[in-house]
Amino acid sequence: MMAPLMCSLQLTQLSEHAVNELAPSFTHLPQTSHADGQYRLRRYSIVALHDGKLVHLPASDFVQSDNINHFQGNVIRHFEPLDDAVITCSGMLEMCQLFQDANAIPNDQPIEIHQMRVTVIDGEVPTSPEGIHQDGFEHIAVIGIKRHNIDGGEFLVYKNNTSSPFLCTTLQHGEMAILADNILWHNAHPIKTIKKHHQGYWDVFVLTTKEIQHDI
Repeated sequence: MMAPLMCSLQLTQLSEHAVNELAPSFTHLPQTSHADGQYRLRRYSIVALHDGKLVHLPASDFVQSDNINHFQGNVIRHFEPLDDAVITCSGMLEMCQLFQDANAIPNDQPIEIHQMRVTVIDGEVPTSPEGIHQDGFEHIAVIGIKRHNIDGGEFLVYKNNTSSPFLCTTLQHGEMAILADNILWHNAHPIKTIKKHHQGYWDVFVLTTKEIQHDI
């Protein structure tokens, strides 16, 4: 009974080189005017893999239905794109290639990339204000890059939106969870600082893709 479920979830790891190459770019993420924009700093781009190379596709705004996102559904959200130097680095290519290979994603299928830093100084902040949710895609991946001065932020995966999580893990330093978003549900615990009155943060990439529908 567990075989289909296990095929829908994979855990893997970026190389040390990829993590070290990607990590510095999180220091330049902007705030936004969105509901979570003061503490979830973010950039957003769409790419595609073509014959082993990463192509930066034209910029687009991001919107989710309120059937999917009860926190900011039907809100058109604009984010600055990822820096070109990040898109073209070998670490980004490695991360997207892992995602493509794990899901047998064909060449030229768009992959959406969210680069995010969740920050906290006092109290705690939600890393996933939507709660237990799906993102409205076939495949997603969550990649922890760095944790600094925080407790919490554990990544949670569920069989459905009313069950207890069957996976609870702290993604960090290139640890990558890849899951079938149309089958499983996910969430993450809030974060709070360990050393009070000093900033804490969690740096993370989220990759998503929808299957391309081909005419018959």
